[in-house]
Amino acid sequence: MKLPYFPEFESPSFFDFLAAHHPNLLPAAGKHSFASQVQAAAHQPPGASLAVPQATTVLAIKYREGVVIAGDRRATEGFQVADRRIEKVFKIDEWSAMAIAGAAGPCIEMAKLFQTELEHYEKLEGMSLSCEGKANKLAQMIKANLPLAFQGLIVIPLFAGYDTKRNEGRIFKYDLAGGRYEESDYHAIGSGGKDARNTMREHFRRLMAEGEALELALAALYNAADDDVGTGGPDFVRGIYPTVKLVTAQGIIDVPDEQVRSVYEGLISARRTREA
Repeated sequence: MKLPYFPEFESPSFFDFLAAHHPNLLPAAGKHSFASQVQAAAHQPPGASLAVPQATTVLAIKYREGVVIAGDRRATEGFQVADRRIEKVFKIDEWSAMAIAGAAGPCIEMAKLFQTELEHYEKLEGMSLSCEGKANKLAQMIKANLPLAFQGLIVIPLFAGYDTKRNEGRIFKYDLAGGRYEESDYHAIGSGGKDARNTMREHFRRLMAEGEALELALAALYNAADDDVGTGGPDFVRGIYPTVKLVTAQGIIDVPDEQVRSVYEGLISARRTREA
């Protein structure tokens, strides 16, 4: 029996369905086609870029039960703060999450499309994609965004999934062309990514407990905010704290702001004691 809305279309991929039947709905379609993007980019003045809000620093750390994935809440536009409460970490399905860095609008759009893609596949096939399959599908979507990247609308995600076959958390990073690479321990991307990686490199240990991994993730974001103007630190006055999720065998768990605040209070208190 053929599905009425998917005539002569056998792929369970929603992304492939759009590409075949409604390519105008894809991020790099229509007036943003590959040829027009390259042509427009070629006529831009040297050093010119689009003034759009940029999502900055996100990271992921493996620990004993899965992966901690976190991101600060600041979006910047040039040297100004465009948004203090942007969400950069998204639940994609029951066993995977995605954090975004780059042009905020296209990043959020890709996260929503990725969520729909996995829901669509599961409804048609009656099963979820494997962790590896999800990572590959996201790579395909990033590759399709390449024309927009020529215009400065860069999308760089960080993907964390719990592999139910391996019984472990996994972290995948990507390049602009959709290249997919797995990280064995931790990774951070965005304007403060290097500073965050330096902190994680110094303090990471394999098979950390959940609390240790959470403290390391928040310390890495704190240090990144200390050195990078594009990364937002904890804002105790406004009550704004990094978004943190745990990717585990039990599903995606949101770490409440109260717990994040408590960790930061302990971190700052310990640093004051050392400096006294």
